[in-house]
Amino acid sequence: MGIMEIIGIAGSVSLLAGWRLYLCLLATGIAMRAGALPLPEHLAALDVLANPWVMAVTGLAALAEFLADKVMWLDSLWDAVHGFVRPVGGALLALAIVDPSDPAWQVVAFVLGGGAAFAAHTGKAGARGVVNASPEPVSNVAVSTVEDIAAAGLLWAAFEYPYVAGAIALALLALTIWLVLAARRMIRRLLGRGAQGPGRGAAGPPPP
Repeated sequence: MGIMEIIGIAGSVSLLAGWRLYLCLLATGIAMRAGALPLPEHLAALDVLANPWVMAVTGLAALAEFLADKVMWLDSLWDAVHGFVRPVGGALLALAIVDPSDPAWQVVAFVLGGGAAFAAHTGKAGARGVVNASPEPVSNVAVSTVEDIAAAGLLWAAFEYPYVAGAIALALLALTIWLVLAARRMIRRLLGRGAQGPGRGAAGPPPP
């Protein structure tokens, strides 16, 4: 496996960790435990994820995240609590994927992995805050379900097709940037409406 493929996998997994950290850990551990994900020597550090105790803990955490992410405003609280956990988890995942024998690549992987996870987390948290402002709760459940399916599918694609992992990482990065910009526009629009007030903008009585 070439260095570009390894970096692509590290970038994809780190970005997905910003959405679903525990799902990434659990899915990787299950695939390795079942033998469906034979990892090369460069990824041997991920063997710890196949440990039964680690899988049990990540499974409970993934279930808690799955349920909390479906409840309006509880998902935003969950995102706020994980504002530090997800970037660190993404950085450690990238560090485990990159060749541990090269300290320079370790530092690069840790910094870029943490930054990618933080960017994905920021985009997700901002977008969900805007969704929570909508009156109906159906959109919250729908968006959360789409995130679950996308995270699981993209994680599988990144490991199954390492040569396209870089393209997956770039697509996730573009989607993250779009989510951040969309959330920013919606927040500005909501703040603008609040500043105008209910009676602002109506024509007043004519001057005497």
